[in-house]
Amino acid sequence: MKNILLAITGASPQVLTETLFAIHQSGRPFPDEIYVITTKSGKPPLVNGLFRDGHLQTMFNEYSMPAVTFDESHIWIIEDGQGNQINDAKSIEDQTYMADYITRRVHELTQREDTAIHASLAGGRKTMAFYFGYAMSLFGREQDTLSHVFVEDEFEFVRDFWYPTKQPKWVTGKNGQGEVDVSKATVTLAEIPFVRQRNSIDESLVLSMATHSFSQTVGMLNACHNEDFSVTVNTKAKFVTVVGVDIKFTAKELAFYLWLLEFGEAGLLVDRGFEQNIQYSESYLKQYGELARDPRVFATFNTTPEDYLDGDFSQLKGMEKEFLQPLCSTINRKLKNALPNDLANILEIKSLSEAHNQRYFITLGKNNCIISQ
Repeated sequence: MKNILLAITGASPQVLTETLFAIHQSGRPFPDEIYVITTKSGKPPLVNGLFRDGHLQTMFNEYSMPAVTFDESHIWIIEDGQGNQINDAKSIEDQTYMADYITRRVHELTQREDTAIHASLAGGRKTMAFYFGYAMSLFGREQDTLSHVFVEDEFEFVRDFWYPTKQPKWVTGKNGQGEVDVSKATVTLAEIPFVRQRNSIDESLVLSMATHSFSQTVGMLNACHNEDFSVTVNTKAKFVTVVGVDIKFTAKELAFYLWLLEFGEAGLLVDRGFEQNIQYSESYLKQYGELARDPRVFATFNTTPEDYLDGDFSQLKGMEKEFLQPLCSTINRKLKNALPNDLANILEIKSLSEAHNQRYFITLGKNNCIISQ
């Protein structure tokens, strides 16, 4: 089992050496690899203090700590949706990107089965620590741990304090006032209990979270426990939006879904006479014509957009099962790929056998569906 320390840092990179020192002194498993999440402005003090000024290696040498894999490539800079590095997460937009990035990185590491993650919340902004802790609650496994590190007030935010040295070492104190002996400092590592939700979340959702934003993930989890949610259908963009997740459909698929929704709880009964009854073709094409006018779709029913709009149904043929069944399967697949099982179950098209007939229906009520353009 490979031990990984995953930390967040801000303006005070010393939290990393403090955490490593505390782990070593406590006898807990020492990391084999280290990864740090920070902002663009947080990287220089981290690199300068740990590598250029040598505080990390000095501590390792002084306390004979085991070698770890850690270099600049293991310092992850928070990025926006276009891959641009965030300088300092102060805006609302940056906070959103930060949440998404942290969630994605925690997800990636916890997908490695041969690892145990020690997540340190000691650095970074308060919101950074919150998102980090929440991501660990979502994805953390039995072998993963969460911690915070503390030092006495007189050593906190002291620029030249990186760890308690073995021999007396006097440095300028807090706010440039007086001097303190860093060898006298006490570093405390507090393990934080956390609820591991991973086992209660459907595995397909855990995998899909890699491509969902933080807000989408939270929204989907909330919706699983809330029957009173709404679905927004954008007929112009051909999107169905559920708790922040946009699901793209073709005009043919979306028209079919909206058409079937009109049948309510009773649903659509496909019996022996279904394919000969042109009223179903007529009503479906009316719905489809409001979204698009692809001649190929009209040709499926042996008509053209022009004839249909002119009210000429003389050549119109009924809806075939070969048209209906693949559409149901495609729509359901898209819903299941984008949503957790509990939520997809409410939106998907269901099919029930009744003697030699088939009934298709959608559990979602029309009152829960908002149509927009």
